[in-house]
Amino acid sequence: MRKTFTAIAATLLASSVLVSAAQAETLRWARTSDALTLDPHSQNQGVTHTFNHHIYETLLDRDLEGNLRERLATDWYVKEGDDTVWVFELREGVTFHGGEEFTAEDVVFSIERAKSENSNMRQLHADVESVTAVDDYTVEFQMAGPSPLYPNNVTNTFIMDMGWSEENDLQSVQDFGAGEENFAVRNTNGTGPYVLTERDPDVRSVLTAYQDWWGEASDVTEIVYTPIADNATRVAALLSGEVDLVQDVPVQDIDRLSGTDGVKVETGPENRTIYFGYRMDDEPLTSSDVTDENPFANPLVREAMELAIDREAIRQVVMRGQSIPTCVNMPPFVNGWTEELDACPAVDLDAARALMEEAGYGDGFTVTLDTPNDRYVNDEAISQAVVGMLGQIGIDVTLASRPVAQHSPLILNNQTDFYLLGWGVPTFDSAYIFNDLVHTKTDDYGTYNIGLYSNPEVDEMIQSLGTMTDLEARDQVIADIWEQVQEDRVFLTVHVQELAYAMRDDMTLAVHPENQPSMVDVTYE
Repeated sequence: MRKTFTAIAATLLASSVLVSAAQAETLRWARTSDALTLDPHSQNQGVTHTFNHHIYETLLDRDLEGNLRERLATDWYVKEGDDTVWVFELREGVTFHGGEEFTAEDVVFSIERAKSENSNMRQLHADVESVTAVDDYTVEFQMAGPSPLYPNNVTNTFIMDMGWSEENDLQSVQDFGAGEENFAVRNTNGTGPYVLTERDPDVRSVLTAYQDWWGEASDVTEIVYTPIADNATRVAALLSGEVDLVQDVPVQDIDRLSGTDGVKVETGPENRTIYFGYRMDDEPLTSSDVTDENPFANPLVREAMELAIDREAIRQVVMRGQSIPTCVNMPPFVNGWTEELDACPAVDLDAARALMEEAGYGDGFTVTLDTPNDRYVNDEAISQAVVGMLGQIGIDVTLASRPVAQHSPLILNNQTDFYLLGWGVPTFDSAYIFNDLVHTKTDDYGTYNIGLYSNPEVDEMIQSLGTMTDLEARDQVIADIWEQVQEDRVFLTVHVQELAYAMRDDMTLAVHPENQPSMVDVTYE
């Protein structure tokens, strides 16, 4: 018989009577959008991960400084005598929300599931040849070769209970792009600090503290999560006391909220870039009046677009100063970043128009830009600004704006000519960007290579990074890849996103560099 989250919730709620009313604290949390799915291996997407981190857990995660720390694993090291094997020692005494004991077999099942078809996490584990349970609390990862940085790749790969998953036919990951649902899309059974007790997608979800969680009990015993897409409505909900925490504060409201009695605002840079991508193959665009070729495949057009984008104007006008302009698709947090890569050319519309003329598009062309309108800070407004800037060099852009729940399957199925996307780097290493965004799209790599860029020599270099032990030589390969990526203008990067959280003034919650705050960390005065 299938065990639903409501059945698990009944057990948890019965145990929660042990918490006195005076101790209990309900946190009402609002964001612009909801988790795309609760299947923990389906989507490699920030909002989805942030929500799921409260229910499921990973072997390791990161603290506010970006350092790796224990979670379900208490130690990790390269096996003595064999530098191709990573050993993870697991935390004992952990139970899933349904009462099942956490053991090594759950890790083996979850990693194999995360490596499987339909999983957007599989590229993180492309170098894992096999996973073996040595005993109940020891797991060995056989790598394709020495992989000194592999532990960085497990911070968003959640562990599921094998027995519960098999009982509910969850051996296969949800095929999100096809609109498929499985039992895990709306039902959960994790080891995390909160259990799902109510789920109405895009409307409201309720999480209640798991009394048998292995960690230190939080001041927050209940979370009410409400997606509110409209900026004004979301801020009004905070000011009226309807919600306690707004994670996505509109940039235009930061100063006002900072000066409002009863409210405080925490700010900080996110480990995420915002960029535009375009189809780069030779097939004609589906949304353009140029029907015999792809204008974006012409490097002169891409160079012209680079010169037309005024990032400083976007920072000042659209972002109200809350962004860091950049021309490389990685934040300063990431291994591989340099000031030279980060530098942008001066805006030069005359030079851009000359390049368009030289490319054969002096009269311009039309194209549709697909953008989310509820995922990143001012995402639709950024796209609107870029539409105007490209119009100055003859590229007539039609803006198609959608909620992220509709935008994600569109781009993942490569059904776009021109798009906006944001990219965080939880591994703090360039290989994460290359594996997903740059490598030719295959079963194991290039999941988010929406523009279908392909360079076999770059692919070979990317794959070599996973097993390089000479870190100085590895850094040089990273630099070589970035040189080619920048030369080919694979990305039209705009800025590093800055974050603001607004909350009741008796609460404390620091901005997380991955924008993955845990409500366990909330404290009250």
